[in-house]
Amino acid sequence: MPRRSPAALPAKSAVPAPPNFGLYAELHLHLGGAILPNILYARMQADRHPLLRRYCTYAAFERFFTRKRHDLADYLKMHKLVESLQRPADPHLFYYVTRLVRGAYLFDNLAYMELRHTPYNRTDEALPQAARIDQMRSVIEIIAAAAASQPRYPLIFSQILCMHTALPLEVNQAIVRLAADRHLRKHVCAVDLAGPNEAYKARAGEFVRLFRLARSLGIRTTAHLYETPAGCEPRLLPYLDRIGHGIQIPLRFPRLLPRLAKAGVCLEVCPTTYLRTGTLGDYTDLREVFNRCRHAGVPIAICTDNAGLHNVRLPGEYENLLVRDVIGVEHLGHCLANSFTHAFAWKGPVPEALRRISLPE
Repeated sequence: MPRRSPAALPAKSAVPAPPNFGLYAELHLHLGGAILPNILYARMQADRHPLLRRYCTYAAFERFFTRKRHDLADYLKMHKLVESLQRPADPHLFYYVTRLVRGAYLFDNLAYMELRHTPYNRTDEALPQAARIDQMRSVIEIIAAAAASQPRYPLIFSQILCMHTALPLEVNQAIVRLAADRHLRKHVCAVDLAGPNEAYKARAGEFVRLFRLARSLGIRTTAHLYETPAGCEPRLLPYLDRIGHGIQIPLRFPRLLPRLAKAGVCLEVCPTTYLRTGTLGDYTDLREVFNRCRHAGVPIAICTDNAGLHNVRLPGEYENLLVRDVIGVEHLGHCLANSFTHAFAWKGPVPEALRRISLPE
């Protein structure tokens, strides 16, 4: 049988393939817990990091890195460990962010990512405070450059700068002002407040002033609030566009839900975190959170918080809730849509595929 010439082959469709925007938007992801343990371990081997003396095999390091912690304070120690691995910011941080973006696009089906971090914690610890504050700009620029260097994985990427409850007022003020800097605004979409919850009560007035400053500078806001009983500080609520976690509101203070609904405040719920910190015992403990928020009209975006630390990616967070009947498919679709609707740097409409998922079956 004679071979067909190229001219005789059927023409390809003239309709262009739609761009792969992905189904998922990640609104709460920490740089300190986002990097998968195998990526961290490979870099530690390349650098001959002294931590390898304690964890001489990858299996041992993975068990240590992803295990359940005693409480939130113990859990946050892992951020300090990873921050030490991400210094100096160049080239270490650049490398980690490129791997993060690649994995998020290829394996998580992410269209959008907000990556949050405290830039001060990735500056040179040997420098005085003023010099470290000056170094924060370069940390933000390195992260932005690393994400932009991955055109093969074109998710929309932005940074949230975290103030921290363990940092002095001067550093937190500098973080807010960096977020408002006109040269960095294309890279930064919001400010956050992170760190141990125990400091909230004593410093609440100070944190209110910081969020007022952010609002006056036109910066969007979120905060780690109402995650644990120690983090329940109502004085911050009027200054937030979203709440990091917030699960104690529907569980212990449901009277606040109508107030959040009226203000359009979205909760960033990170299911696996509450199991790893001992805040909740099982995924099913979140059923009341979703039910009460749905009835009150408070939107929820499902997030990972620390996907690498948990070894649970964002699609897995949705699946864990779905298979345990914490949420149904229709509610899953609403949460997916909420992630885009309440994203600080997403400019387009909710993807059409998500509109179909959120329709009643």
